[in-house]
Amino acid sequence: MANNPPDYELADRMALTRPAQVKAIGHPLRTTILQLLHERAASVTELAAAVERPKSTVAHHVDVLTRNGLLRVVRTRKVRAIEERFYGRTARMFYVTAEPSPAGDAMPGDFNDFQVAARESAPAFEQGKLWGFIRHARISEDQASQFWDRMAELVAAFDQMPRAGETTYGFAIGIYPTDHPTLPTAE
Repeated sequence: MANNPPDYELADRMALTRPAQVKAIGHPLRTTILQLLHERAASVTELAAAVERPKSTVAHHVDVLTRNGLLRVVRTRKVRAIEERFYGRTARMFYVTAEPSPAGDAMPGDFNDFQVAARESAPAFEQGKLWGFIRHARISEDQASQFWDRMAELVAAFDQMPRAGETTYGFAIGIYPTDHPTLPTAE
């Protein structure tokens, strides 16, 4: 197992500019596949075993991710007379850009990492093992953007941590505008 996962070369960040790319990462099984490949490259057989789904189902989802440029074959090996492919991510972090597509297609509006995090974290909350913070601050858009860049560095550090232990931990982070109440400006 690699000390600094994953065990293949990949870009640090990749902008998702096409609606099909955003839709591809919006499916829970495809998100899980992408997360598994943060650790190391894997074959469809290994991925199917990890997610306890049929190989045909996993192969379909790997194909969707590959067609949309989110996965690629990073190595192969001969198994009997068949060439086994090992897939890896194309980037450590994917982010959605606000650029309109040339075809005028709208980005899907139903992708929300926090919905996934809320669903995944419920059992940890019930077991008293959920650590979390929520804070509100009245700041400028420029300050929010700068803070997001710092959070992205923290996400990258989490992604690159050496894999150890028996438990997989989730990590959700974000910044968003809200209508949380604020005090009026002091006179």
